[in-house]
Amino acid sequence: MSFFKNIFGDSNDETSVPKMDWTLLTNEQQLDEIVEQSKSKPVVIFKHSTRCSISRMALKQFEREFDLEDKITPYFLDLLEYRTISNAIATVFGVMHQSPQILLIKNGISVYDASHSDIQVEDLRMRY
Repeated sequence: MSFFKNIFGDSNDETSVPKMDWTLLTNEQQLDEIVEQSKSKPVVIFKHSTRCSISRMALKQFEREFDLEDKITPYFLDLLEYRTISNAIATVFGVMHQSPQILLIKNGISVYDASHSDIQVEDLRMRY
């Protein structure tokens, strides 16, 4: 059983306590802040579904590999709790909703997005 727990996570961990210094995305007004902030430092938004094992695996891998805090500000969105914000992200940045998904925002626009197994920190390193 521990093999599956290592891969898919503990089912008791549905709330997905962040394991890095995330800024939690909890209201739509933060999108304006992200646009402004991204003009001086890139921002990555990680959209996560707390009930999806694929999303949980992508999040764990991303958190293990993310070492760009000094170069990119990370924002975390709980899709189940804040679905309307996800819809607003799609509108503001012109990127179709996926889950899990990351968006890299620079100078107020999404310059890169990836979903599912395509979420790789190395791709961010090449684009920030």
